[in-house]
Amino acid sequence: MIRLKNDKEIAGIRKSCHLLADMFNEILPQVQPGLSTKDVDDMCKKFMLDHGGKPAWYRENFPGAICISINDEVIHGIPSKKKIIHDGDIVSIDVGIDLDGYISDSTHTVMVGNVRPEWKKLVEVTRECLAAGIAACVAGNRISDISNAVNDIAVKHGYGVVYDYCGHGVGLDVHEDPNVPNCPSRGPNPRIQAGMVLAIEPMINLGTPDVLLHENEWTVLTADGLASAHEEHTVAVFADHNEVLSDLHYAK
Repeated sequence: MIRLKNDKEIAGIRKSCHLLADMFNEILPQVQPGLSTKDVDDMCKKFMLDHGGKPAWYRENFPGAICISINDEVIHGIPSKKKIIHDGDIVSIDVGIDLDGYISDSTHTVMVGNVRPEWKKLVEVTRECLAAGIAACVAGNRISDISNAVNDIAVKHGYGVVYDYCGHGVGLDVHEDPNVPNCPSRGPNPRIQAGMVLAIEPMINLGTPDVLLHENEWTVLTADGLASAHEEHTVAVFADHNEVLSDLHYAK
């Protein structure tokens, strides 16, 4: 069931998203070679707790405050003291904050140091895919309009669009209806309505769209071992516009 949010609920989700944007603005510049993924997890968790929030992923029993995925890890990388960030890595940091029961969700892929050109292009195109998906997220359109907007850009560049995982409704829980695929799907295709709050999140692979599940039963890897990028924003739909609630450049 799709849960349409009222103005009060959107205000709460917006506040959570703005806190998440503040966290990213503070933490992303600190992601440097030599840090472990657990170091980044600790920094993010401390920020959340210091500002009255808590990790939303704890609702889903994920073993970390954040998902942090490097290079060929698509999503759900588990923070570890043994996993060290190196020069040239691309690091996707997927975070949700539970602030007074309101959930935010956003992901940014950080290019660390001297990233090879083909990986830089992958990250840049993934950001273009997200922007196109957001532009299509307007009342009156359908979910497939978001999917097609993301897919068309990625395919034009010869990339694989992950089809096993997708975006989703968000705000009162971590994962809500509807699913928001990043490529054409035979699943439900509801019309986008005012009051929807959606996590739009392209997961774009340099090679095949196929993925594998790690033996830890959380982390998703590209099937061919090539790199993957992931970008995500929480978007609220109004009758005549949308609002990127998790925008890093929101007006304070």
